[in-house]
Amino acid sequence: MSVVTPGATTSPPPPPERSAGRDFGLLWAGQSLSLFGDQFMTLALPLLAVTVLGASPAQAALLPFALFVPFLPLGLPAGAIVDRLPRRTVMLVCDGVQVLAFGAIWVLAAAGGLTFPLLFALILVSGCAVVFFQVAYTSYLPSLYDEADALHRGNTRLALSESAAKALGPMAAGPVIAALGLVGAIAANMATFAASLASLALIRHREPGSAASGVAREPGWMRRDIAEGLRFALRHPMLRPVLVCGTTYVLFLSMVETSLVLYCRNVLGLSPGWIGVVIGAAAAGYPIGNLLSARLIRRLGSPRTLVLAASVSVLGIVAMPALGSLGGPTGAIGLVAGSIIHCVGEGAFSPTSLTMRQVLTPAALLGRVGSVQRFLLWGAIALGSLLAAGATALGGLAMAVWIGALGTVLCLPALLQRGIRAEMTSRA
Repeated sequence: MSVVTPGATTSPPPPPERSAGRDFGLLWAGQSLSLFGDQFMTLALPLLAVTVLGASPAQAALLPFALFVPFLPLGLPAGAIVDRLPRRTVMLVCDGVQVLAFGAIWVLAAAGGLTFPLLFALILVSGCAVVFFQVAYTSYLPSLYDEADALHRGNTRLALSESAAKALGPMAAGPVIAALGLVGAIAANMATFAASLASLALIRHREPGSAASGVAREPGWMRRDIAEGLRFALRHPMLRPVLVCGTTYVLFLSMVETSLVLYCRNVLGLSPGWIGVVIGAAAAGYPIGNLLSARLIRRLGSPRTLVLAASVSVLGIVAMPALGSLGGPTGAIGLVAGSIIHCVGEGAFSPTSLTMRQVLTPAALLGRVGSVQRFLLWGAIALGSLLAAGATALGGLAMAVWIGALGTVLCLPALLQRGIRAEMTSRA
């Protein structure tokens, strides 16, 4: 039987269908713009650090570490806090912080006053806002849709936006950087956060007060709330294998992604425009996986879909350095081919695992369980970026990419734990 079955949570009644559609459209539009702007930073930040600030490739690899390391100290407390606050309000505040952080980077860079320590510190501030935004964001959609199919459609559309941003953003970033410069790309990213802030402000839906919001915050409330979320997530027979798999996968994948821009520049000798084409074209597999996910769930069930998607993704990642090592245009084409395969798998895995978590988690625990997932996965990105910096310093960019690619294979035995195997057997 499929694990995505209604009735696993006691969500509040959803808003009327027309109102829910309007509010989802605003959320979708704002996040689509913000995600598109984020992809400018994938290309602009390491190039800004290396070419303008004179940082080394190993230092540039620390910028993703600054963005994601706040998930380690803040990830779990954020879930407890978000479950006691209106999630839309949390998202509004976080987008405001992002506008200020990237606005400061823009002003300092334009004035010639930006240094690498200042850039690192402002990216760290941005990362703190990302922690709370992501926990609130992934917990908000079930208040609009409480039916599993509608919820998965919403998750798929948001995933499609992320896929489109990953595909088109880097390709657009090259011409934008050429036209506006690296500083202009940062200004463009700031503008997308402002657009996201405006779209959230226009949403009419207000969540009912949570049970936790009316509970007095007696000493130790945060520790108890965090422990409750951890117990549910890490003891659940279906959620635990997905979390362990995702953490292992992201840890090593982040080594590849952190090193990829400079690998293309320094090892393959590609220009910024061509780097954007390589990274953007590689993301073309995401929408294919997104669109296939619902069909695969109906045909195979969620557990088999997750195993198949993870296997395809790992195959593509391992192929990337193997084909990229051919060098020149052939290596670039090989990188694109391997990454498209990887992105098809990840594009199917992501919305499937998210819908599973939202359906299997009680409404009052959505923020905390989401924070456990973000703490593990995004904390793994920070650690993977740090490992990439170390591997680059010791053995070069090619070594960092190879270690990351081969390490992702370990996510497959992590996924095939008893709960997933039992569900796969029961459906056979």
